[in-house]
Amino acid sequence: MLVFFYFIADGSNRLVVRSGSGSSGTENRVNNDNEQNTLGSRSQNRLLRRPSYREMHFLNYSFNSLFLIFFSVGLRALERQSKFEKLQKELEKEKINSELAFLKNQISPHFFFNTLNNIYSLISINTDDSQKAILKLSKLMRYLLYESETGNTHLSNEIEFMNNYIDLMKLRISDKINVTINFPEEYDDFALPPLLFISYIENAFKHGISYREKSFIDIKMQAENKIISFRCTNSLVKSREELNNEYSGIGMENVRKRLCLLYPDKHDLKINKSESEFEVLLNINFS
Repeated sequence: MLVFFYFIADGSNRLVVRSGSGSSGTENRVNNDNEQNTLGSRSQNRLLRRPSYREMHFLNYSFNSLFLIFFSVGLRALERQSKFEKLQKELEKEKINSELAFLKNQISPHFFFNTLNNIYSLISINTDDSQKAILKLSKLMRYLLYESETGNTHLSNEIEFMNNYIDLMKLRISDKINVTINFPEEYDDFALPPLLFISYIENAFKHGISYREKSFIDIKMQAENKIISFRCTNSLVKSREELNNEYSGIGMENVRKRLCLLYPDKHDLKINKSESEFEVLLNINFS
């Protein structure tokens, strides 16, 4: 196309020059002859000759053509880079979604397995309480199967889910265990991913309960301006920790991965562990 338009431009320029020179008449020819003679006498003293019209036109057109070529190639390269980055973001998003779905599906069976063990141990102790526990479990499973499958839930549903789970766990603990729960009563009911806090509560009941000595579980949550501050502290029982060391920490590790995928720069997770106490501090900014 560049070569084709070069000949078109050259032909049009020649027509313009011819039409302009034809209207000048003989006077212009005489003046041109005089100027040529004068220039001819001066050019003898010059080492470099003046380029012709065709050469000037060729150089000018070549420069403009090269500029257009590099400009077009640059635009094309930017366009391809933009498409490549868009494709990479889509692939990364699909990867994150698949990882989140895998982690979420891994949490639910793990949680359900531990809850069934708790109800099984309760049946031999108190039949009435075991029936209440099954009713609580049905509400929990309804939440896991329907509410959490939509991708996001509301803070009110998540708090109700945690309260149901805590009530279920209280049915099998003795008076020696001090359980303190402090959930917010007034808050903005915004959307958030499900099952972000239950693993820490489950871990507290799993490793912080002792039937021989006094133990405690302290759970506290604050929600202000779409910022949630969650704190879960429990006593540690060495014997239970050693027995369940092989299976402990699965749900907590999954939550940590979910937080890194969902809120890479908007969460702060701290886990403090001593010989007698385990503490989880989690702050999440949902704005």
